[in-house]
Amino acid sequence: MAPRLLPTTVVGSYPQPDWLIDRERLSGMVPRVRVQDIWRVPPPRLAEAQDDATIIAIRDMERAGIDIITDGEARRESYSNHFATALDGVDTENPGEVIGRTGKVTVVPRIVGKVRRREAVERRDVEFLRRNTDRAIKITIPGPFTMSLQCKNEFYDDDEEMAMDFAIAVNQELHELKAAGADVIQLDEPWIQSFPEKGERYGIKVINRALEGVPGPTAIHLCFGYAQVVKDKPSGYSFLPQLNDTIADMISIEAAQPRLDPAVLAQFSAEKSVIYGVLDLGTHSPESPEEVADRIRSALRYIPAERLIPAPDCGMKYLPRAVAFAKLKALADGAAIVRHQLSGG
Repeated sequence: MAPRLLPTTVVGSYPQPDWLIDRERLSGMVPRVRVQDIWRVPPPRLAEAQDDATIIAIRDMERAGIDIITDGEARRESYSNHFATALDGVDTENPGEVIGRTGKVTVVPRIVGKVRRREAVERRDVEFLRRNTDRAIKITIPGPFTMSLQCKNEFYDDDEEMAMDFAIAVNQELHELKAAGADVIQLDEPWIQSFPEKGERYGIKVINRALEGVPGPTAIHLCFGYAQVVKDKPSGYSFLPQLNDTIADMISIEAAQPRLDPAVLAQFSAEKSVIYGVLDLGTHSPESPEEVADRIRSALRYIPAERLIPAPDCGMKYLPRAVAFAKLKALADGAAIVRHQLSGG
């Protein structure tokens, strides 16, 4: 899969243009239900505008020198609600409330029937991305464990049963996304870090069901939350070595903002590659290439270069576009410095 040693990638999202979405309003939320009025473009022209914003994200990642790119998630209000609210059994018109992983009350969809996937949700996104770049491409989709916690269950007797139905829906989607041309498929499972007891009980089981039979490479991303929302992050993960039991090929973690000890990389099995956060998204000051190179070198003390994929900590959705681009350029240039050193140049 990797086009070169230390291939760079993004986690998923890239800043959406101000002409597309109300970024000031977006800055105060991570929507779980649909927020249609956040879009600045009226519905008849919205899909075309989102396509244009996707082209901008693609070209920025290419210009920055990123090896494995995404569509920037330009068509999404959040990383998760785009897919979750497209499923049967999910009532988005009459939302409920749960306590989110930051401890605050969060407005979420209600589950009022059996969760089922009725049609492809992201296939067109993959096809559009594939047509518009010759780079390796990654598509992201919310994981079943996280989606099952971002809703109000009013149908299932058991949360695990609900999560498993989410996993079946995700699995159906992943097979179609792979057929559409996705090189890498990533499940976003940030909430498994915040609910490790449930993760131990059924998190790995539903993740593996979601990935069942899906050709690789596949990845799982978990983090402490967007820097815009979570300012003070813990310095260690509560749920990390357990991911060795997943069938995913890659594990994606944030490390720069929380100053994670890179020694945790030694916890991963030799079968897992690691997408490793070397860009701190909690600051608007772009890293220098040498700062990025230092963070990569620190990681290489615990994992071989063949298994390391440098990346931002998390999605870049909430950053100003100029800052996001400068950080990605530093990422690509910093990886190039280390790559050159490893080759003996």
